[in-house]
Amino acid sequence: MGHWEKVLWKRQPFPDNYIPPDAFLSSLRTNPNFQPYTYWSVVLLSSAVTQHLSSLFIFLGIYVRLKDLTLHPHLLVWSSVCCFVVGYVAWVLLDLSGGLDVDYYANFVTTLKSSILMFLALMSLSPVLRTLTAATSSDSIWALSAALFLLNILLADYSSSKLQGHTQERLTSVLSMNAAISSSVVLASRLSDDLSVFALVLFAVQAFALFPMFRHRLQDSPVLFQSLLTITLASFSLVLTASISTTITWLFFFALFGITFIAPGVLIWAQRYKNEIRGPWDVAVPRLN
Repeated sequence: MGHWEKVLWKRQPFPDNYIPPDAFLSSLRTNPNFQPYTYWSVVLLSSAVTQHLSSLFIFLGIYVRLKDLTLHPHLLVWSSVCCFVVGYVAWVLLDLSGGLDVDYYANFVTTLKSSILMFLALMSLSPVLRTLTAATSSDSIWALSAALFLLNILLADYSSSKLQGHTQERLTSVLSMNAAISSSVVLASRLSDDLSVFALVLFAVQAFALFPMFRHRLQDSPVLFQSLLTITLASFSLVLTASISTTITWLFFFALFGITFIAPGVLIWAQRYKNEIRGPWDVAVPRLN
């Protein structure tokens, strides 16, 4: 009958469902596109989750201190301004080290104008925000805030995708930021004076709107920078959480430890059970450069 060829364009003296002897089993492939992870690479990737949770608990610790009047709002305002300046300088240095061609003078002027406008807008809205939930019970405020922060954690973008040198925003990351800012505004409405409300909302904008962009940018930087940032944020969050409750501090510590070190180990262990079989019945996958 001749030699059978696996082509569609050629007429052959074989039925449509013809398979040569032993050709079917010989073409089976197991895990053809599988690339095994290493433990420390997964630990490094999980640092984004650790940093996000740490920034959230830092915010909660600062809120408790403002509400208990153990933290002066002036100190928080100046600390937020200093953090913004340090973060902006670090962003510029990362761009310079990456060889990006950016007009830094125009970028600086635009950033300065936007910062001043945001600063004035938050200052003028502080009296309104302070009385926003005056008719709402505290239990409802705590439940709403917890739900919004949980939504923020679930929808946060922990990747480091870039598009032409700028952070690529996703819909989930925008929803996550809106949930965190909304929760911060709700909590700020329970503070006693306008300056405290302004200081907390200003810090919330930096923690939940600006810091995630900086975190994405830093994920493509050397490992040392990411490790130092993760250790600093985790340590600071544990210190601030200790002022809330010892039990919460220990629970948060074990959560960070499990996410950073135990969960990657479980993933590495589970890789041995991956068994994806590909054969001649699968749809062809195009190879793109």
